[in-house]
Order: sequence, then structure tokens, then C-alpha cells
Amino acid sequence: MQKQIAALYVRLSQEDRNKLSREDESESIINQQNILTDYCKRNSFEIYDIYKDEDFSGSDRERPEFNRMISDAREKRFNTIICKTQSRFARDMELIEKYVNGLFPIWGIRFISVVDNGDTMNIANRKTRQIFALTDQWYLEDLSENIRATLSNKRRQGLWVGAFAPFGYVKDPKNRNHLIIDEEAANTVRYIFRLYLNGMGVNSKNHLLTSIKHS
Repeated sequence: MQKQIAALYVRLSQEDRNKLSREDESESIINQQNILTDYCKRNSFEIYDIYKDEDFSGSDRERPEFNRMISDAREKRFNTIICKTQSRFARDMELIEKYVNGLFPIWGIRFISVVDNGDTMNIANRKTRQIFALTDQWYLEDLSENIRATLSNKRRQGLWVGAFAPFGYVKDPKNRNHLIIDEEAANTVRYIFRLYLNGMGVNSKNHLLTSIKHS
């Protein structure tokens, strides 16, 4: 009987993080790990490695630990991948089809999602896994639409929605959607503006930089 060697994959995305308190953030990853390690103990799986991606969406194909796991799977360093749910592995129908239903069987990799009761050794639940993949993708699409609508509404209200404040401003510590003047940087901004009013425009940027350095 082939020895069961498992790769455990855990993921916490930004959309998950928005729902959790600071105290819950590490608990989410820890909770996933605990569920998977307990499952391995109860089912006699040897753990090869635990792959952890934090702040990555389930549709992101550039997840570093995800791609490291895929590379190790291709090298047949383990024969099973275990996740808490299929959505932890991916929220992208194409990724599920490519790996779970495509390459993993070719590579001899079994895929298990504990909470979903998903298991590629059980041929009968393939349709269920495909339905999960479709609903997970719909969730991301709905979430994306809701985020765009929220940001558009904030812009119409004159609120700042960028990740970083532009030079010369800082985010108000009491309201991240409100900018306040950064007095130290503001002096430089005012100086550049005065130079511009005096005719030193974009095409004179080299002269502008020289003037700033000698100011």
C-alpha cells in the first residue's frame, strides 16, 4: 500500500482579513493548520510540508507558496494535497479544472478538501466539486462588483480611496478616506508650484530638479 504523504495548503486573503479582527487574523491560519494536521493524524497521513499564503486572493495565480506547492507536486514530492475547503486552494474555475481535475490525476496527486468532503478518489463527488468551484468564482465576481461600487460611491463623495496618499499629503489617522496636508512635504510642493507659475514647466524638469537641489 502506497505511503500517504501530504502537502497542506492554507490561505488567508485580503477579503477574509477585512472580516476579521486583528486577533482573529492569525487564528484563521492557525485554525486551518489545526484542522488539517488533526485530519492527517486521524487518517495516517505523513505531512511533507505546510504551504501558507497570506493576503492573496483565491484567483491569484502568482501566489508564491501555491506555486511552490505546484512545483513540488510536479516533482512528486508528495501524493496528496489537503486544504480546509476547495476555495482555500482556489476560487477560480479554470484553476480547479487545470489542477484538481486535470494535472493532479496525471501526476498521481490526490486532492482532499476536509470541510467540503471533497476527495478526488471519490469519482462520484466530482460534480459537487465543480459546483463549489463555480459558486466560489461567482462569489469573487460579486465581491469585485461590490468593491467597485463602494469605491465609486466614495469618489463621488470626494473621499480618498487610494492605498497611499499623494506627495504633500498624509492620510488622516482618524479617517483613512480623508487627506490632510503634510506640512514638511508641503513646502516642497509649494516651491515646485511657484517655479511652474514662473514658466518652469514639465519640459524644464532638469532645470527644476537642479533648482530644488540648490534650494
